Amino acid sequence: METKLISITELSKMNPDMKFTSLAHLLNEENLKRCHHELPSGKATGIRRITKEEYAENLEENIVHLVKRMKRNGYKPVPVRRTYIAKAGTDKKRPLGIPEHKDKIVQRGMAKVLNAIYEPVFLDSSFGFRSNRNCHDALKILNVYIKKRYTNYIVDVDIKVITSS
Repeated sequence: METKLISITELSKMNPDMKFTSLAHLLNEENLKRCHHELPSGKATGIRRITKEEYAENLEENIVHLVKRMKRNGYKPVPVRRTYIAKAGTDKKRPLGIPEHKDKIVQRGMAKVLNAIYEPVFLDSSFGFRSNRNCHDALKILNVYIKKRYTNYIVDVDIKVITSS
């Protein structure tokens, strides 16, 4: 998969307007097994409470079944388990969605494909959820802009989700 992803990245770099089709073949048994092994152990479990270790007990069979469902468009992710964690410095809580392990495998595989396509076309100033970039890097760049460049205004935003009942 890695070689194919490098080719996709190069194509995306050379032609940012290129439309990619038929990439689902990259989510095969071999690549999804690799994604399973890349996922960390000991993480929170989804609704069905299946751990990485439990999933690995029948890994071959589980992955084959997962790929078959994806090929026939029968794969449906399980709803995430919703939990709330405390926000630092306040009594408010932040919602956190925890997917099932098999869904994490598919998400990781899809993320690899999407990163190969979009990473070359992202602006250098984009930091959100990108490989080898984190909030500390964004703060360093922001510091440079504030101290060394003319700045008209700074906007600080905290997104609040409002649900109707």
